[in-house]
Amino acid sequence: MKRSLKLREAHKGTGSPALCSILWDADGRHLVTANASDRSVSIHDASHPPKLAKEVRDHKDGVTALALSPGSGSLASGSIDHSVKIYSFPDGEFQSNVTRFTLPIRSLAFNKSGSLLAAAGDDDGIKLIATIDNTISKVLKGHRGPVTGLSFDPSNEFLASVDTFGTVIYWELSSGKQMHTLKAIAPNCDADASLINALSWSPNGETLAVPGLKNDVVMYDRDTAEKMFTLKGDHERPVCFLAWSPNGKYMATAGLDKQVLIWDADLRQDIERQKIDDRICSLAWKQNGNALAVIDVMGKIGIWESPVPSCMKSPTDGAADLQARGTNGLLLFDEDDETPSACGSLDDAIEESHGESAPIGHKRSRKQSISDEICDGDSDGEDGLLRQIESRKRSAAKHKKHTRDWKEGNASSSNSARPKMQEAFQPGSTPAETGKRRFLVYNMLGSITTIENEGYSHVEVDFHDTGRGPRVPAMTDYFGFTMAALNENGSVFSNPCKGEKNMSTLMYRPFSSWANNSEWLMRFEGEEVKAVALGAGWVAAVTSLNLLRIFTEGGLQRHILCVNGPVVAAAGYEDKLAIVTHASECLSSGDQMLDVLVLNILEGAKLVEGRLPMSPTSCLTWFGFSEEGQLSSYDSKGVLRVFSHQYGGSWLPVFSAEKARKSEDETYWIVGLNASKLFCIICKSPNCYPTVMPKPVLELLSLSFPLASSDLGAADLESELTLSQLHLSQTQKKIQDLAMAGLDTAALDDEAFNTEAAIDRCMLRLIASCCNGDKLVRATELARSLSLEKSVKGAIKLVTALKLPILAERFSGILEERLFHGCRTPAAVPCVVASQGTITNNVPSSSDTIRTGAPALSPSPLSCPRFRRRDAIEEKAGGKEDCKGAGDGDATAGVKPKPPSSDSGKHEGNDNKGQMPSSSAMEEGDSKGRTNLVQSRGPTNPFAKTASPQERASLLESIRKMKRAANENDGKSSNKKARVQKQ
Repeated sequence: MKRSLKLREAHKGTGSPALCSILWDADGRHLVTANASDRSVSIHDASHPPKLAKEVRDHKDGVTALALSPGSGSLASGSIDHSVKIYSFPDGEFQSNVTRFTLPIRSLAFNKSGSLLAAAGDDDGIKLIATIDNTISKVLKGHRGPVTGLSFDPSNEFLASVDTFGTVIYWELSSGKQMHTLKAIAPNCDADASLINALSWSPNGETLAVPGLKNDVVMYDRDTAEKMFTLKGDHERPVCFLAWSPNGKYMATAGLDKQVLIWDADLRQDIERQKIDDRICSLAWKQNGNALAVIDVMGKIGIWESPVPSCMKSPTDGAADLQARGTNGLLLFDEDDETPSACGSLDDAIEESHGESAPIGHKRSRKQSISDEICDGDSDGEDGLLRQIESRKRSAAKHKKHTRDWKEGNASSSNSARPKMQEAFQPGSTPAETGKRRFLVYNMLGSITTIENEGYSHVEVDFHDTGRGPRVPAMTDYFGFTMAALNENGSVFSNPCKGEKNMSTLMYRPFSSWANNSEWLMRFEGEEVKAVALGAGWVAAVTSLNLLRIFTEGGLQRHILCVNGPVVAAAGYEDKLAIVTHASECLSSGDQMLDVLVLNILEGAKLVEGRLPMSPTSCLTWFGFSEEGQLSSYDSKGVLRVFSHQYGGSWLPVFSAEKARKSEDETYWIVGLNASKLFCIICKSPNCYPTVMPKPVLELLSLSFPLASSDLGAADLESELTLSQLHLSQTQKKIQDLAMAGLDTAALDDEAFNTEAAIDRCMLRLIASCCNGDKLVRATELARSLSLEKSVKGAIKLVTALKLPILAERFSGILEERLFHGCRTPAAVPCVVASQGTITNNVPSSSDTIRTGAPALSPSPLSCPRFRRRDAIEEKAGGKEDCKGAGDGDATAGVKPKPPSSDSGKHEGNDNKGQMPSSSAMEEGDSKGRTNLVQSRGPTNPFAKTASPQERASLLESIRKMKRAANENDGKSSNKKARVQKQ
């Protein structure tokens, strides 16, 4: 970095930041400056900076806009007093009042010939003023906010404008119509009067430069208004002003981070920079030298000599050619043309017809056709100029589609830089805006807000439930915290490095403690905190050195771990910590390659590790846990995913903003979610995040799987069924974890049973829909998935009422199969009994790592489940008939149980072959091989009252009679054999 740029006072303001302007005339001899808090316009002698500037005081209030005609013969100024004035230059003599507005002026611009002056501000409309007689030729209306930036393209065909909401409009000068409208592509600067959005055409007129939303500058195509490439470097906050060098090779940008960067537009990287004490709000290149003039918000100016290194091409080399390359603003030949011939040659036309040079050929052929028409037609006078303009417009329209197709087809092989990896962010935070309060975090518990004020910040903590306890006192922040996390126990704050001497800071503040001075502070030298998270008794910070630092609530440094890549986001829930990191560079298509890691901090275990799925070309916008502790993510394409232990660990899409939004200008800013609802704030374009004031309104949206359009016409029921099954799977996983820890699972057992009952009710409604739609096979599949005996009986009654006897017979067969045949439990909740009597699940335990990319087999959801709740009741009542299942849990491997004989206890040894063992024998065998038994833990099933042994006897009476007869015959035959042997 060059030595620090020194600024000197040019305007005496009020001491508060104000919008200032600076211009450099064509011959580089004079600088013109203005300050919104000073009603004078100052004309400085650039060759003698200490020399007293000439002041022009014709405005009654602060001057907010300046413009110099191309030949530097006229100077225009706009003011808060609503007037636009014209002066001769450089003597500064007042010429005339051009026009008046009803509100303050914000921007002025001359066209290339100086025949038109565009003026705009807080009024509704842009005025185009003919300078020859100061008449208003057109008023362009279309912006919804104050217009802060204007720029004529060098060919005098378009005018580009931008407002405080970041909307850019291309205006066709000949008709006054809007050619292209780009909504909310620039930062929102409506809240700060000292901040404007600026834009500028490149000197060759092919691209329009606009400040972007990601602290970058975005280039848009002249004809199609499509995004071409971006300039993104070390700006830490949005760009607030930009200026092209005279030859269009370089660009200077000023940001809210008080940096001025010099860019090589061809290489698309920054080559020089300066750090200024105050924010720079205007820049101007010297037209005939390597120098850049700057002015800050306090009215101080400076000249940066040699901003472009001497070893590189001068910013003025080729600038004269840009002026000579056109006639009446029309481009006739390219830099690579050997001869600037107006009519071209046949060889050029043949060469340009090759497909390999498509992008250059399109532009060259367009310019060549204009040149041919000028050569062949009569272009003298106004009629000739109009024919040239019309020819250019027809040619541009002709090649517009071909240019777009070429750009789309060659996006991967273009000269633009590979998409950059997503920067780290804090879930629930909003971008910083000068002079406005913003959210450091906003979650389901509450929010933390901050606002900068004279070198320090004011931080407040608020809870949604105001009755949870005493209000947390506000905090004065001298560190400049930019990220925070919040939970029930406390809050953690952190700030990035601010220069070489300032270190990144981590601070934890508990909400209550038995000891005084319980908050603590950590400083990091040589590394910067990128993400923070909170949990039950721990604090985590991930740094720029790819280190995960874990602290206790008291400030003890407990663990330091390495992560696999640069962090993107982190979130905590009780004893779980989830981290998202970059797995590699972005793909050429723009896809982010992200990994997710979930740790159990208290146990020191790794729970989940794998790839985080994302929508194509999207970035991560929210990451965290649901109220039930389910890991979730939300991307910029509006897809919400939750992690499930099904199939060995997988991500399920449970919400799509594309299907939920009511209008195209709606965006959803995520706050949190629970098992069935998404909590979000709906933002209307151009805003994509909420403001602190007025207080945002929380909206509840129903979760819904993005199911395919079914021929059944019951998408809502199918989505409800899928979500309920997901919730049941999550509940069963919690039951398993609690059972392994030896804790009581009664409450979760009740929740699981209620969920099963809800699933059955949903399936019954789906069965009715299938019957009405003549989808009998599908109805049978649903009947096999019912969990409760009463539900199957209800399905039989339903199809009987619908007069479907064949289906009723099949459902009755399913019921009989449940009663007489032992099957494993449903696939949604696979459970086996361990040797200690605790429940284990077919998914890995909490101490095992789940790799989300690992293949895993899952049982079929159409397997035949037993009535597990009824079995549990009978087991407690002593009337349960146990059934041994296969050790591998296969549904077809179960042994068919037989009803016990009434006198089975009288027969022993081999005489009872073919008979059902007695209850005592069953219990004996059960104690020997309990690991192979199939059962389910659960609360009493109110629907299982009809399954008592007395009622069940009527169903099995015929079988029992047969068995009794067989036993009696066996007994008689054995007695005969015994008498024969005695004889």
